[in-house]
Amino acid sequence: MIGEVTGIRKIRMLYLQLLYRCNFECLHCFHGKRLQHADAFTADEAVKLLTLMRELYDTEAVTLLGGEPFVYKDLAQVVRYAKRELGLRVEICTNGYRIERRLTEIAPHLDLLRVSLEGIGSTNDHIRKFGSYQSALSALDVARGLGVRTGATMTVTSRNINEVLPLARTLEHYEVEQLKLHCLRPVGHAADHPELLVTDSAAYVRLRDQLQNAALTIEVIVDEDLSEHGAPDVRAPADGPTEIERIEADPRGALTMSCKAVGRDSHAFWYDKLADHIVHRPSANDELTFEIPNVVYGRA
Repeated sequence: MIGEVTGIRKIRMLYLQLLYRCNFECLHCFHGKRLQHADAFTADEAVKLLTLMRELYDTEAVTLLGGEPFVYKDLAQVVRYAKRELGLRVEICTNGYRIERRLTEIAPHLDLLRVSLEGIGSTNDHIRKFGSYQSALSALDVARGLGVRTGATMTVTSRNINEVLPLARTLEHYEVEQLKLHCLRPVGHAADHPELLVTDSAAYVRLRDQLQNAALTIEVIVDEDLSEHGAPDVRAPADGPTEIERIEADPRGALTMSCKAVGRDSHAFWYDKLADHIVHRPSANDELTFEIPNVVYGRA
């Protein structure tokens, strides 16, 4: 259905939000009040969607997230199916809080563990949860011991923009391969915390200069909205066969192509869990009608 409506024939990665439930209530979380909702994929629904994406859109990889994927009881089953049966590259994005036992269980089938951090020590813990910083570092250390490649994500805010470089250096010590920096968008909990927004775009210029002059060994990937003039306006081609980097499925089955539309209920497509197919449900505010641009990433 996506191909018939948009011309898109290949979707490289599925971001699969297995559930809304989380053991954190982060100040910037785009889910906001939905963290309390019970919506979730069953293991059967998850593997059916993965199979559908593999068969119809030649999907090569899946990132499992939530909510918090490590509180999802059937995580190991989904990970094993994605790797063994479908041959997908499997990544997990996690807060890294007390995940060591379950991480050890799935490590043989995991290609990348990506841990979310929001600064050093108390800066991270204030945004996320007390004790979460040390727990995340412990998870990275365990992953290293298990031979699992690791990355990290950070949402840049007014409170942590000065800790991006110190965090990058700390992550180098744990042999983390990549730090991905996201731009904060005022949806979910972030809409209730406008003080987290970076209002001085010159701060982004200083951040980029620091990163470029730091001679880091870790790769730093930056959302290009973290720049003085914002990101270029990049949209999917209007017609003809093409491909996109990713699509995200929320726990209800709503599918979103642009990261800038995630959390805004701007989805034009749904995965119908009962019928096991994708349907087009256009609306006056969907991402196709609004022509919401894609997020552009580049190296710092």
